[in-house]
Formats: sequence, C-alpha cells, structure tokens
Amino acid sequence: MDSTPHGAAITAEALGVKGPRGWVFRDVDVAAPPGSLIALEGASGSGRTCLLLTLTGRMRPTCGRAEVGGLPLPGRMAAVRRTSALAHVPGVAELDPALTVAEHLRERGLLQRRFGGPPLTWLRPRTGRDAARARTDAALAAAGLDLAALPKGAATAVRELERLDALRLSLALALIGRPRLIAVDDTDLKLPDAEREQAWALLRSLAGAGTSVLAVCSQAPPGALVVPTAPNARRPARTTPARDTAGHGRKGATDALAETGRA
Repeated sequence: MDSTPHGAAITAEALGVKGPRGWVFRDVDVAAPPGSLIALEGASGSGRTCLLLTLTGRMRPTCGRAEVGGLPLPGRMAAVRRTSALAHVPGVAELDPALTVAEHLRERGLLQRRFGGPPLTWLRPRTGRDAARARTDAALAAAGLDLAALPKGAATAVRELERLDALRLSLALALIGRPRLIAVDDTDLKLPDAEREQAWALLRSLAGAGTSVLAVCSQAPPGALVVPTAPNARRPARTTPARDTAGHGRKGATDALAETGRA
C-alpha cells in the first residue's frame, strides 16, 4: 500500500486522564518516531483504551502534554482526529455483525468520497468511483484480507468472520482514509498463539509501510515500542528486544468519555 502520507510522530510527557471515579491513567511518557508500532501494554483496567483514545484526539487529557504529528493535544484534537483512524475499539468503533463485508466497504467508500475526498470526485462521479475502488483494493491488500477466501466472499456477514479476519476488515476500513496514525484495541484478546503472531506481523507491516500504529495489548510483541499503563510499571517507553528467530478498564473509559466528551 502507498506509504504516504507518512506516519505521525507521537510525544507525551506526564500525560493523564481523570474521570469521575478518579485517575484512569497518569504520568505516561511517549517518544515515538513516525512509522512506529507502539504497544500500549497493561492489564485490563489500567487505562489502556483511554490512553489510545487520548492519543488519537478522542479524549481530552486532564494533565500533561502531548503532540501527534506536530499537533498539540488538547489544543488540536479535531486535527488529530482527522489524521488518525480507529480500527477495532469496542464501544467506540465496532463492526456491525449484521452487515456483510461488502456493505461495510461500500459504506466506508461512500463516506470517504463524501467527507475525505476532493470536490472533483463529486463533479466527476466515475473518477470518484475509480479512486474509491483503488483505495479500497489497496487497503484490503495492506490488511491482508482476501475476500475470495471468506466463506461467502464479500457477501460474508461480519458475524461469520473469524476474529483475525474481523480484525483485518477493521484495519482495512480504517486504512481507506490513508491515516497517519491507526489505532486498534484488544489486539491480543482471545487469539491463539499462531493468530496472535499473525496479528502482530500485520501491524508491524503497516508500521513498516509508514503508518504509525497504536495497539492495546496485555503483552507487547518483540520489536514494539512499549508504553506501560499500569501504575506499578510506570517507566519510560522501551523497545522490546526482537527474537533471534525470524471490566474496570472499560468502565473507566466510559466514565472518562462521559466527562470529557467523545469529541
């Protein structure tokens, strides 16, 4: 997939979000260059999802400072939202289980043409359709989703997808807008070891192609830039060494979104 626009650099110092029930997370530091795979690592309830939403401009920080692609938070939250995209984030960005893969792709393509494309695409409908088709094909290829391999092809309903294929679809939908930053929650949840490695390899390939990737997980993969969220693990972000071989948290997110606004 086209690696432009280049990924967004992310920096943060003493970043924190406080909700009605107290601190969701605090004292988080990040220093990630463009095209990084950033693993937000911690146990459920440690503020991982809220940190992801904060760094993508969808939750207002209570304290600290941050920049995403040179855009300061919270001052430029709207601009950060325009340059970032959410893939799988339960309760915020989810697939509709009743819709088919084709319907999801068609809907996202129409939204992209209406709100993300140049005005010329509306003056020249065929040009707009061709551009949308090219973007969709590129996004599917980057996400590794082979429509022909699905049980019913593009007519497969989301409820019939295996979890890894559902993740691939979520990523493809997010990539259609060619974001500088893409975010995914619960990356390693309920995946067997082999599929978990495939998921991380996919995210690593997206970062390698130039898009910065934020991924929530309980255990970071080798080679990722790790940002811990648990208070007892607070320390500067670190990069995990590469191998030699080739409940309460969700409630905290809801509370904080209710207070800061899902802008």
